[in-house]
Amino acid sequence: SSLKPLSLSFFSFSILFLCFLPTGGLDFLMAVWHELPARGGMTAGIRQQGANQTERLESDLLKLKALFDHPLYNIPTPSIPEDDWLLKVKPKAKESERSSLMWVSASQEGYDEVQWNSSSESHPPWLRFHLGITRWELYPQHDPNMELLTQQIATQRIVSAVQKSGGTQLKLVMSFPNYGQALFKPMKQEREEETNYNLYYFSDFERHNAEIAAFHLDRILGYRRVPPAVGRLVDVVKEIKDITTDRKLAKTFFTSPVGNVCFYGQCSYYCSTEHAVCGRPLNLEASLAVMLPDLSLAPRRSWRSPWRRSYSRSKLAKWETEPNYCSTIKKTAPYNKGTRLVDFMDMVILDFLMSNMDRHHYETFEKFGNSTSLLHLDNGRAFGRHSKDEPSILVPLQQCCRIRRSTWLRLRLLSLPQYHISDVMRASLSTDALHKVAPLLTEPHLAALSRRLKTVLDTVSLCQKQQKEAGRESVFYDDLGSLEK
Repeated sequence: SSLKPLSLSFFSFSILFLCFLPTGGLDFLMAVWHELPARGGMTAGIRQQGANQTERLESDLLKLKALFDHPLYNIPTPSIPEDDWLLKVKPKAKESERSSLMWVSASQEGYDEVQWNSSSESHPPWLRFHLGITRWELYPQHDPNMELLTQQIATQRIVSAVQKSGGTQLKLVMSFPNYGQALFKPMKQEREEETNYNLYYFSDFERHNAEIAAFHLDRILGYRRVPPAVGRLVDVVKEIKDITTDRKLAKTFFTSPVGNVCFYGQCSYYCSTEHAVCGRPLNLEASLAVMLPDLSLAPRRSWRSPWRRSYSRSKLAKWETEPNYCSTIKKTAPYNKGTRLVDFMDMVILDFLMSNMDRHHYETFEKFGNSTSLLHLDNGRAFGRHSKDEPSILVPLQQCCRIRRSTWLRLRLLSLPQYHISDVMRASLSTDALHKVAPLLTEPHLAALSRRLKTVLDTVSLCQKQQKEAGRESVFYDDLGSLEK
């Protein structure tokens, strides 16, 4: 038979192989042979674990949907007054004037030839986002434009990449064929790493996944004051080096000893070969956040935080030494009227939940004066540590004992099992493109959210007790009117 020579050859080879095995080799082979069933069980265990994770994620997504369907996320609001829109579209023109009111793109290589008019249907998603910004939020709760906007930022071809001036760390401005732009922050730290405990907060890295997670958490809290941010794998050669017109940036590219393409740009800190960001070998994880309207169209005002840290290794800030510090702030404009104080407390709660110690300033749109919500920008130093909470971030709430009723009710909602903050955050982050690479926040970070939420709720409860005993004003700023729950 034709099989006999093959059988003899295999038999002969087996004998020869066993004869030349080193000492202990046969024992090793027997151990591997006996371990095969166990390895099969291990594989089955891994499969089961994957099935459990899929099942949990499906459950979490249902919780997220239920959360956003809850009445607290669908509070009836009156129609938006004309003055509450950040930008306005010119009124419909007569036929003879129409050409002057159309935006026609110049012929630039790589950009789409587009014609925009007063109809929102002619606008790309980023422009709809800009035109949807109002006095109190960057986008509405159920924004039909959001999915398309985030999808385009994550997938559209990048036609330009230049370094953004200012700041302490590397940031790029990415441009797309439809003239949209996004702020690029590269991956600098592995998800499992924690910030070094020996570093001061002002020496910390900015994390790309923190920018993305901040957008999702801000939305879950019902604020909608963080610009949309998505994750993306960027080819550092094709999508940065080959297309940049920034000569200073281009000069900083090099190939590492292991063949990865790296660059470091120019900035105040962490822009050197020692702190370069590198592809693997070409692809680099990054966050891309939608740019707000240009400052020439919508100027912004920067405000120094009353609870700003000293940014010194030896000095303490005034709020750290004066227990009644908030009494003075409450008498000082713009915190002495309107919603500015509770707007600030919203930001404090966001920062405490994600452990962001770097909120030295905040911004508002100049057009709206002092009567507007705050912009929650620059969140890259958040989510640095999960094993330790930073109670000093919560000091403004402890000292002022003032919070929006709607914020308080949503925080209580997020503490319930059917809307648990860790679960809905896990679900929300799973919709990002980088989730396929690895979850944007590790499980310890998600667990820290639950722990910190309890701390916030306990702080408000203590405030209620103290205010009642002292006969002071209510802890809650009632922004719901007759709607309680």
